[in-house]
Amino acid sequence: MLLGQTYWSVSVRLSVEVPVPRRVPRPAPRRASRTRAALAALLGAALTAPLALAAGPAHAGDRYTVTPLKFTVRAGGRSCAVDADLYRPAGVDRTHPAPAVLATNGFGGSKSDGSTDAIGKAFAERGYVSLIYSGLGFGHTGCLISLDDPGIDGRAASRLVDFLGGRRAADDGTRADFVALDAPGDPRVGMIGGSYGGAVQLATAANDHRVDALVPLITWNDLAYSLDPNNAVGAREVPGAFKWQWSNGFYLMGEGQPLTTPSLDPSRINSLTCLHFVTDACDTVHTLNSGSYPADRTARLLGYARSVSPTTYLSRVKAPTLLVQGQADTLFNLNEATAGYRTLKAQGTPTALIWQSWGHSGGITDPAPGELDLAQGNLETSYVGRRILAWFDRYLRKHRHTDTGPAFAYYRDWVGDPHHTYATADRVPAPDRTLYLSGDGRLVDNRAEVTRGSRGYTNWLVPTSHSESSLAGTIGLPDPAPYDTEGTFLAWTGAPLTGDLDVVGAPRVTLRVVSPKAERTQDSGDAADRLVLFAKLYDVAPDGAQTLVHRLVAPVRVPDVTRRFTVTLPGIVHRYPAGHRLRFVIAASDDAYFGNRGIKPVTVVSAPGDTEVLRLPVVGG
Repeated sequence: MLLGQTYWSVSVRLSVEVPVPRRVPRPAPRRASRTRAALAALLGAALTAPLALAAGPAHAGDRYTVTPLKFTVRAGGRSCAVDADLYRPAGVDRTHPAPAVLATNGFGGSKSDGSTDAIGKAFAERGYVSLIYSGLGFGHTGCLISLDDPGIDGRAASRLVDFLGGRRAADDGTRADFVALDAPGDPRVGMIGGSYGGAVQLATAANDHRVDALVPLITWNDLAYSLDPNNAVGAREVPGAFKWQWSNGFYLMGEGQPLTTPSLDPSRINSLTCLHFVTDACDTVHTLNSGSYPADRTARLLGYARSVSPTTYLSRVKAPTLLVQGQADTLFNLNEATAGYRTLKAQGTPTALIWQSWGHSGGITDPAPGELDLAQGNLETSYVGRRILAWFDRYLRKHRHTDTGPAFAYYRDWVGDPHHTYATADRVPAPDRTLYLSGDGRLVDNRAEVTRGSRGYTNWLVPTSHSESSLAGTIGLPDPAPYDTEGTFLAWTGAPLTGDLDVVGAPRVTLRVVSPKAERTQDSGDAADRLVLFAKLYDVAPDGAQTLVHRLVAPVRVPDVTRRFTVTLPGIVHRYPAGHRLRFVIAASDDAYFGNRGIKPVTVVSAPGDTEVLRLPVVGG
């Protein structure tokens, strides 16, 4: 049921979110390629280097000192030790205090992996006190893995804010009396980090309004959407298509920790059936893997996933938040950050949104020129880095006239000059260009050109379409190009473009399908009997080669096969060059997801006055 290769695929991708800075020299890795060097870092400190347990502070030249600390906290009904490192810049003391930065690791990492200690070093070198810690259940921190639960992980992080505010000492008696305060016990503190280290910021700020600024990178808004996505608009209570590769990778990484971190302390053990996660997390994965979703189990599954997701508690987040999401990300796509941004903006929380190039599915270890890359120490010289520094300058250093930048910015990979790759706007573009799905397989821009016609496909009992393998690309293995097997998909292809077409945002398509078998089973009481399909957009070159932009697909479990439904595709930033063609596809399956239960033939009927519609968010004319 749980494939061994999936553990490696996700452990490679999620342990690190930002590469290591090279300001402090390190031994060169024994190496065949940068990708394989990144593999070691991504597997976490337990596989790459022993954890530093020195009794006294370490010195990085005359720039800062690093002191290992332990904090005993109460989390999820357990007492456990949090393992942390305190970075103190030179010259910072009680009479010369500095604001603080708090950060933790991505899933499967620790305070000592390249992604996390990079943050401590980078901000200590820029005059910030940095407290970097291993998240609950990882590295040498105790307690169970609770998926950034605001009532567990958020409250544990709040105890570290107590330390920075002078309200408590570390277990060895160390106190931080050199952090700038807004009031007694209220430190001036911001948080930054990626993926698992991103959501915990929102979970902390929801509980603790002493946190002054957040910079979550490539993280989730709704874990139900992330791991079991249903892109049908308004179908929040209908489970989607299980993203089994990513989800089982998380699960096996967490449960397999005795292999990577021997001698786990008792606070990290749950039970024989659920070793290291909280029980609700294990039950959710087991339900998803079962392939059966009766109403009561579905309600519990969706309820738990959302309870540990910002979507349910963003109303309590008041700290100014700079959301940074990656375009190359099949795990947490651009729609996640967009939803969070719109919620925060609507409630008056100061917020901004950046769509950078790299994410979980590419570019983390080798960012494009000019992109944020802490391995190169380029905070000041990258667009995203400058925005982060300005955000903290404004809200932590309290330089009230600092310009924090536009509401929305996005990276354009077709711009060659690394100094001008970002475009900006006052809002995320909405779909504004309409195309019609003709009965003869054409994609046309005039309803009058729609031809009456009927076409269909049939799913097999095994997957017949491929979008990505979460293992291959990360460890340097070839990942087959996306494909669809003849007879198991429908495609609509546009005419060659007469000029460049820039799509920025989330396309939407309104569909109506005919599937008598799906219609007969959709009211069975088990959501798994409903029709599943996968929508996607290709870029077709003049030679016929097609590209699935960032390998993104939109899984849909159709809420009611007897009615029209609207699908929101993952957001993209993509230029379709002149001479290329757009191709819209609906497919019966995808091997990265669970699909249909049973054979469910599908037919799509089009006519000039009654046809399916694709809407694109187009910028620049």
